[in-house]
Amino acid sequence: MKREKRLEIRPQMAEENEMDGYEKIDQYNPVTIERMARHYHAVLKDLREDPDREGLAKTPERAAKAMTFLTHGYSLDPEAILRSAMFKEDYQQMVIVRDIELYSLCEHHLLPFFGKAHVAYIPNGYIVGLSKIPRVVDAYARRLQVQERLTTDIRDCIHRTLNPVGVAVVIEAQHMCMVMRGIQKQHSIATTSAFTGLFEDERTRAEFIHLVSGNRA
Repeated sequence: MKREKRLEIRPQMAEENEMDGYEKIDQYNPVTIERMARHYHAVLKDLREDPDREGLAKTPERAAKAMTFLTHGYSLDPEAILRSAMFKEDYQQMVIVRDIELYSLCEHHLLPFFGKAHVAYIPNGYIVGLSKIPRVVDAYARRLQVQERLTTDIRDCIHRTLNPVGVAVVIEAQHMCMVMRGIQKQHSIATTSAFTGLFEDERTRAEFIHLVSGNRA
């Protein structure tokens, strides 16, 4: 009887780049990675593959680390990210950060969806460092998600933390669960939106949509 090869997971040293309350950590819990890797090992066997052959020998460990990285948003505090760069400022016009790249995993099939987020807010005494908006998007996107909840998560976080006059979020994304499986429509794009405050007014919302669409004529 062939003995199963034991998966050996070596702990890695942390590589941290802390920037204003946000840090990217390349560090894995060896116990968690080994447990996850064993599950991936079993999945490969269920797929009628040989998980011990040369090309797949390290795949369970790699897959476990990849999944850990793709869901590292669970370890981030989006509100803390915003609070790390809040400034009092008497600015009362629309602030927009558009075309924010996002990558997430659909919680239904664990397949990727990716696209762009457009985020705006109207300050009410406080502004936030512009880089923090994309970081908040990333903190929520790097979790198991559905696009609808991702949209409202971003909106609600900004609304709770900054207490602005209004928040607007639009996400346009392509879903691999529609492209690679199921209906297999390769060019379909899902668009979701969420608004609070002044952005619920039709004219303010129309101005936001006009600006993020690129039509500045």
